[in-house]
Amino acid sequence: MEFLSGNVLLLGSVLIFISVIISKTGYKFGLPTLLLFLLVGMFFGVDGIGISFDSPEDAQFIGMMALSIILFTGGMDTKMKDIKPVLKQGLILSTAGVLITTVITGLFIYFICRNLSGMSSELSMLTSFLMAATMSSTDSASVFNLLRSQKMDLKYNARPLLELESGSNDPMAYMLTIVLIDVIATNSGNMEWSQILIKFVQQFLVGGIVGYLFGKVAIQLVNNLNLSNSSLYPIMLLSLVWMNFILADMQKGNGYLSVYIMGLMLGNNRLSYKREISSFMNVLTWVFQIVMFLCLGLLVRPSQMIHVIWVALLIGVFMIVVARPASVFLCLLPCRDIPVKAKAFCSWVGLKGASPILFATYPVVAGVEGSDLIFNVVFVITMVSLLAQGMTITPIARYLKLDMPVEENNNDFGVELPEELETQLKEMVLSENQLKTGNTLATLGLPKEYLVMMIKRGDQILVPNGTLELMAGDKLLMISEKKGGGKRDIPR
Repeated sequence: MEFLSGNVLLLGSVLIFISVIISKTGYKFGLPTLLLFLLVGMFFGVDGIGISFDSPEDAQFIGMMALSIILFTGGMDTKMKDIKPVLKQGLILSTAGVLITTVITGLFIYFICRNLSGMSSELSMLTSFLMAATMSSTDSASVFNLLRSQKMDLKYNARPLLELESGSNDPMAYMLTIVLIDVIATNSGNMEWSQILIKFVQQFLVGGIVGYLFGKVAIQLVNNLNLSNSSLYPIMLLSLVWMNFILADMQKGNGYLSVYIMGLMLGNNRLSYKREISSFMNVLTWVFQIVMFLCLGLLVRPSQMIHVIWVALLIGVFMIVVARPASVFLCLLPCRDIPVKAKAFCSWVGLKGASPILFATYPVVAGVEGSDLIFNVVFVITMVSLLAQGMTITPIARYLKLDMPVEENNNDFGVELPEELETQLKEMVLSENQLKTGNTLATLGLPKEYLVMMIKRGDQILVPNGTLELMAGDKLLMISEKKGGGKRDIPR
């Protein structure tokens, strides 16, 4: 079935609808939701229903747009106060950890290519490192979704560590992938470390500078530009995200690093309409995640993966059991405050996702020898990782006794305050003891810093006044100043 102008929208809508519906099955059985999106794409592809999508260039373009939004949103959601205790460890894992994984896995791939029949002519040493580089990062979308959907917190700051690592190591893997492709193309496989180092530094510096400048500009525009409609601010920001990525890429910088830094800056500075922007970006992230996974699923041909499945499984098991644990334990060796069981858990949560598959399209588009093998092997390893690691995160965390209940900030009233207001909301359920002095707000004895905004009684929302009779079980929504509020205890 070929893509025609008249049915693209219908087919796309059907695929997205089916993906959203079956995502409920993923939550029920503990399957990673993003894996289901991949499977839907594969089911409707050439080897399934028969939809023909054979354009790595288009898949790469869609993936570029999607991953830039995912990383920007991940940066916005990353709070410095949460990651500050693990900032050094997270950055080491996302840089040195990716490099160690690439080297160890690349050597193993080269070894098995030289010792398995039929593969010795396919991959050189440098191409083996290229395959390893494409799948050397942990996928931010997979990690964020699994940890947050499970509503699970972890001891020893493991959750912010993993989220920081997964959100910031895609740029490093991308750098290695692009640099290795350039070296292969320009030197016919002859490795020159000085040239690799120059390209690597250029990617890092240009991406970092462009991301910082765009972050500064975006903050000023959002806070000072008076637009006629508040809905235009997130749209303007979306355009800046893609401009950021393209300009950094045009200057031979790392676009993914650039958009992540931009998101990090916006998320940790005072920003007008931050709630609206965050909601818009979160919805857009889900839309592009689904589209990206569907396109990558449509692009792959399961019939071709059969020929490499045993090699892919061998490499995948090696990465899960050897390469990932080696990189984690080496990077966290100086961190004596992180126990061995926490390091072991971090080793296991090395999930792969859309990023490795997307990065594997770059060798295909560049025409690197053995690129089809790279793409198919990376796809199989991603599936194995999502199944084996993605489905076992919660059981392993509980087995290692690392899981903690999430401290949820429930808001039964649906009220949120802009960050620029120096105020905070607090909820309190009235008890019989609190009503002994009287059953009105005037006699309740609340500190003067607190103002009761609403009262919830069952399913009913009441507007407070001086004569309203309060009852045990009533939930009060109170507002107070962040500075000075709460100095006095609320009577219980």
